[in-house]
Amino acid sequence: MSASGGTKAIVAALGANLAIAAAKFVAFAFSGSSSMLAEGVHSVADSGNQGLLLLGGKKAKRAATEEHPFGYGRERYIYGFLVSIVLFTIGGVFALYEGYEKIHDPHELDNWVWPVGVLVFAIIAEGFSFRTAIKESNELRGKQTWPQFVRRAKAPELPVVLLEDFGALVGLVLALGGVGLTLATGNGVWDGIGTMCIGALLVLIALVLAAETKSLLLGEAAGPEQVAKIRAAVADGDTVTRVIHMRTLHLGPEELLVAAKVAVQHDDTAKEVADAINAAEDRIRAAVPIARVIYLEPDIYHETAAASGDNPARTAGGA
Repeated sequence: MSASGGTKAIVAALGANLAIAAAKFVAFAFSGSSSMLAEGVHSVADSGNQGLLLLGGKKAKRAATEEHPFGYGRERYIYGFLVSIVLFTIGGVFALYEGYEKIHDPHELDNWVWPVGVLVFAIIAEGFSFRTAIKESNELRGKQTWPQFVRRAKAPELPVVLLEDFGALVGLVLALGGVGLTLATGNGVWDGIGTMCIGALLVLIALVLAAETKSLLLGEAAGPEQVAKIRAAVADGDTVTRVIHMRTLHLGPEELLVAAKVAVQHDDTAKEVADAINAAEDRIRAAVPIARVIYLEPDIYHETAAASGDNPARTAGGA
């Protein structure tokens, strides 16, 4: 089963966004700021997104069935992809539309204290949520840069929350800038420009999330380090001498399928080969615990066949 990953960060983001959304709508009601309305809708969309991530994690816990023999781990990828769609449509497109309307029909802000106060509160709350996401991500990130972590992470929740929180913080700064320039110049167009900038930012983040979760949905192989560990674990130098060729596939963030053709000695008995295969599977699981489904096919390795084979994957000596 596959269901863990970033729950604390998701819950922290959900709580922050619900509180911020309520405050933003109150500020919009008192001030008429389009930035506040766009940010309020953004926070509602983010809250829905966190709900989707939690739902995906829950559904991923279901046990495998005859219809889905490899389980439901990819539910988390599906809900991660839905998040990108929600962020694009509800958050980004709405903000672009609202900003366009405000630019064409600008008006001064009323009760400016409300939007400014709410934006400061929201920056503090989002900063707390972002800090929680960073802390949880650092436990998994290792030496990877942040772009590498977002690109290579197999669990979608933390990259989604990280990008959402980052986008929210930048969006709040843009909203504060739009409100501030509107107050300084008395021209409501700046509020609309700030709103459109928020929309463009959300659309960009949504496209990045969509691209990454699409890759996960299509099926990604194990990382280079895991592949190296699996290859090292397979051979025992006695019965199993080498990996001829291997394929890996993530069935979920914490579930890996390993399929490999391995070379065995030509004079070993069937029992010796079977025992060696079972031992190799145990070594793989010890080296890479998320390798839950393993299929090893024994074969005889021939260097000449490997060198001359048209299709190495189907040749005894294939790579």
